[in-house]
Amino acid sequence: QVQLVESGGGLVQPGGSLRLSCAASGSIVSMGYMRWYRQAPGKQRELVAWISSRGSTNYADSVKGRFTISRDNANNTVYLRMNSLKPEDTAVYYCNAEAYYRGSWPDYWGQGTQVTVSS
Repeated sequence: QVQLVESGGGLVQPGGSLRLSCAASGSIVSMGYMRWYRQAPGKQRELVAWISSRGSTNYADSVKGRFTISRDNANNTVYLRMNSLKPEDTAVYYCNAEAYYRGSWPDYWGQGTQVTVSS
């Protein structure tokens, strides 16, 4: 079993920055893709960014150029650096990650961290 714990959310003014962290712990052999999702009130959960175990990345169009995903494989941690934040970035941000287990790659979710962008 793998646990994911997010941190770093909070209240920030428009144009500000935050860095989210997600640390994986438990029975970890190897981590695969790690992703950040977000869900705003009344909206569906959407994929924000992902990063492969080798460092390839991809972003939703709405955050390209403003958000950067990175990972520390030695510590099983993924980060999301968010710059130039906008009110529409307000959401609960969730970490999702794959972990190798007996020939498959089940994925796990964190509990979420609130990001509020408001003046």
